[in-house]
Amino acid sequence: MSLAIRPARHGEAGLVHGFIMELAAYERLAHEVEATEASVAEALFGESPRVFCDIAEWGGEPVGFALWFYNFSTFTGRHGIYLEDLFVRESARGRGIGKALLARLAARCREEGLARLEWWVLDWNAPSIAFYRALGAIPMDEWTVMRVTGDALERLAGEAAP
Repeated sequence: MSLAIRPARHGEAGLVHGFIMELAAYERLAHEVEATEASVAEALFGESPRVFCDIAEWGGEPVGFALWFYNFSTFTGRHGIYLEDLFVRESARGRGIGKALLARLAARCREEGLARLEWWVLDWNAPSIAFYRALGAIPMDEWTVMRVTGDALERLAGEAAP
C-alpha cells in the first residue's frame, strides 16, 4: 500500500466533517461539535478561505486529515502554522500517517520561511503526547489557554467602542 497527502478538494466537505466527528468522538467531545458540512465547506472552499486541510490517503482511501491555518508570532516577526486538528482513523494507525501529515506541515513551514508549527493536545491523551515528544515537540507548560465564547463573548463584544 502507498501513502499520499494532498489538499482537500472542493466537494470533500462531507469527508472533512466526517473526520471532525470521528476525532470528536475519540476525544469524547462529540457533544460540543457545532460545525456542519455546510460550515466546513464555506470555511475551506468559500470566497476567502482562512483554514486549510490536508487529506492522507492509504491505498487511495482517505484515512486521516490535518486541518490548519496561519498564525503570527510577534516575537519572531514571522508567520507560523497552527494545527487545529490531526486525526488518523484507528484502522490506519501505526503506519506513519500522522507523522507524514506533520512532516508535510513542517516542510511547508520550511518552504515558506515560517517560524514554527504548533498545536494543542489534550492532557489525558498520553499516546499522542508521547508521539509528539518523539518527534521533538516541546510542551509549553508555562502557558494557559484562555477562551471566551457564548454569553461571555457577547458581553465582551458589547463593551467595544462604536
